[in-house]
Amino acid sequence: MTHRTYTQQALRRYTLPRLKTIAAELGITPTGDKRGSETWINAIIAHQSAHPEKFITPANIALTPIEISFYDHEYYAGDKLIAAIHYDDDLTRPWVVMVNSKEIHRASTNILCHHYICSHYKDGTLPVQEQNATDTPSPAENAIMAEIFNECHSYGFEILNDGIYNNADFSELLDRPFDELTIEEWQRLREYEPVAESRELVRV
Repeated sequence: MTHRTYTQQALRRYTLPRLKTIAAELGITPTGDKRGSETWINAIIAHQSAHPEKFITPANIALTPIEISFYDHEYYAGDKLIAAIHYDDDLTRPWVVMVNSKEIHRASTNILCHHYICSHYKDGTLPVQEQNATDTPSPAENAIMAEIFNECHSYGFEILNDGIYNNADFSELLDRPFDELTIEEWQRLREYEPVAESRELVRV
């Protein structure tokens, strides 16, 4: 089993109970004064150095942002949800970075939230997202949706709000009256049967 790598800077942000939890997950029992945070931090860092094969540095896994909507974005490292950006009605700082359904950062633009997530992820100071959170979609579901999105994008399709897959040439044909289409244009429409059926197209 592999674990995330913690930097000394990241560990210093944690409370003593959290450091003890991390140590317990790693099977570490430090020697020395167990009432001091530094004892636990040093034990965790030493354990990581002694067993590098058991640890993954999060920054080694590229972040993948997924746009759920204009107002909602999720960030993944592989299939693991790392953080989310949401929009609320605050007049000055409406963009919010969420981890474990808790606000950890607020900014005036969504790109500032993006930079916050990327920089704190890279240096290991972003809080750890619990993957079994019940209020977020499962990583598998989002991974499937991301795969669908990437496949559609590779074929030039766009996912619209109504769920119809479309591209610019195809939408141009849908906007024209069917009795004005040439046989070649009609054949192009017929190639996209799922879309045609969703719009209940009938050739008269």
